[in-house]
Amino acid sequence: MSSEQFVRGMLYLSLTIVGVPGNTVVILAFLLLLHQENRLLAADAIILHLACANLLVVGVRCLLETLASFRLANIFGDIGCKAVIFVYRTSRSLSIWLTFVLSAYQCLSIAPPGSRWASARAFVAHYLGFVFFFLWLLNTCMSSAAILFSFHRQNNSTLTNHGINVEFCYVHFPSKLSKQANGAAQVGRDVVPMALMTLASLIILVFLYKHSQQVKGLRSSSGVSGGGSSGAEQRAAKAVVALVTLYVVLYGVDNGLWVYTLTVRKTMSSSLISDLRIFFSSLYAALSPVVIIVSNKKVNGRQAWKCCHMNF
Repeated sequence: MSSEQFVRGMLYLSLTIVGVPGNTVVILAFLLLLHQENRLLAADAIILHLACANLLVVGVRCLLETLASFRLANIFGDIGCKAVIFVYRTSRSLSIWLTFVLSAYQCLSIAPPGSRWASARAFVAHYLGFVFFFLWLLNTCMSSAAILFSFHRQNNSTLTNHGINVEFCYVHFPSKLSKQANGAAQVGRDVVPMALMTLASLIILVFLYKHSQQVKGLRSSSGVSGGGSSGAEQRAAKAVVALVTLYVVLYGVDNGLWVYTLTVRKTMSSSLISDLRIFFSSLYAALSPVVIIVSNKKVNGRQAWKCCHMNF
């Protein structure tokens, strides 16, 4: 095994070690909560769905890349390449859109009762299943190019033009136009939710800042010390900011490398750029459950695990 393959395998292994247990803990916590209370709040359902998408990203791509890098198993034939790249792209983009849905729903949650925005929040909560179905349908359709253009890596010259080298597989487009069109669609699919989620997060932070200033004024005039509500608000704000910051930084690097890949005329002999892209995008799927576990009391609190001791 070459040193490059060893480093590659260790990087994917680190993502697997962090991402698989982390997302599994989040999923189990909310499933236990569902079992205990027979229902989930809309925000909890979004986080549960997000953790499932992140688990697919890390489990399907990083785990299989680790096994292949260390030559423990290799499913990357033509069918394996099509399946892995398709599932990875679908779950990756689904993770991005669900992060936006979570930030948007939290933005609606700060609306005063009786307002139009509060009515919109209730509407979204009521039809959340249709939101999930639409996102799955949208991202599945936009990832269909992986089924058409992904192949097992071959040592010949037929795949040197308009292709992308991802180590064990090639994504080979029939023309320069199809490669650029597919690349632009993927960039747009990432940039749109990034802009919307950033806007939603800024609205939340502005609201929380104004609210904290009002509370400070009331406390200073009445001499009453602070309660626990502001602490909960600050935790919620920090969680939103952390997730959005993770998204902007990691997927910003990912999309920058992707745009560079689109400008290269011929398929690169090394998969380094593609590996870096996959690493940074998978890093979000691995680290976001850590943010959720630290910031969400329903995951790290004792009440979420009481049901586990009562039933097992």
